[in-house]
Amino acid sequence: MRPLSANIHATAIVVGTTGLVFLGPSGSGKSQLAFDCLAEARLHGQFSALVADDQVFVSRFGVHVIASRPDTIRDMIELRHGGIARVASIPRAVLHYAVLPIERHGAERLPPRKPGVTLCGDICLPALHLPTDVRLPFSFIDALISS
Repeated sequence: MRPLSANIHATAIVVGTTGLVFLGPSGSGKSQLAFDCLAEARLHGQFSALVADDQVFVSRFGVHVIASRPDTIRDMIELRHGGIARVASIPRAVLHYAVLPIERHGAERLPPRKPGVTLCGDICLPALHLPTDVRLPFSFIDALISS
């Protein structure tokens, strides 16, 4: 029996030892938010790396959810209105959270506490909601992934 695997439209990164996959439709701010998280982590001396932008292969290995990239997009992230940026990347990582970019106006003040998000089939992750309209301080990102 082959493990379930899918190519999803997302951006995956690692901050410290925490894998994050950013989900949402085109233009929702996934890549920019992921790029900002990478930059903030590095500014604070924390390890961070891109896994994949735009195409993320997700699969299950035991109880772990794994993200990997097509080799053709290695080290590349597309920043809307800014073009393709080169960012150090790793070929795969364990994912811990799905990040849902939100625009604060019109959004619920307090979203449900880490509801699950289905990536494909029965592959689910707890969700984090991050605003796209502000530059997040690293302490905010660190607090979210440490909780």
